[in-house]
Amino acid sequence: MRQILTALVAGLLFGTGLVISGMSRPEKVLGFLDIGSFAQGGWDPSLAFVMAGALLVTVPGFALARRRAKPAFDDGFHLPTGTRLDRKLVLGAVLFGIGWGLVGYCPGPALTAVLLVLQAWPFILAMIAGMIVFGLSQRR
Repeated sequence: MRQILTALVAGLLFGTGLVISGMSRPEKVLGFLDIGSFAQGGWDPSLAFVMAGALLVTVPGFALARRRAKPAFDDGFHLPTGTRLDRKLVLGAVLFGIGWGLVGYCPGPALTAVLLVLQAWPFILAMIAGMIVFGLSQRR
């Protein structure tokens, strides 16, 4: 039960940060990704500050985690172990980037936006369909 409550609090904190920073609004993200508008003064650098803030929390957090034998609310850490750049990783990154650039949503902000914006639903449904197709493709 402690794990579930910790995950809930972490998710709520993450979602709140997305809403406060405006990252649940696709026009904000697309304003950052549209570097071509820099010369006209239309480029929005705020996402870079959000990313920098995330790094300020994450980097010390990972350093602290490496010094601990186990996390406070689980039996062990669940850190990524893969080190290869394989076809699946590259294809997934490309698809993620294309989707993010086309609609301005990635999964976290899209789930947050579902509560705020009706236009997020097509993205969420497409994301679920993609997960189902991926799951089916992994079984064969």
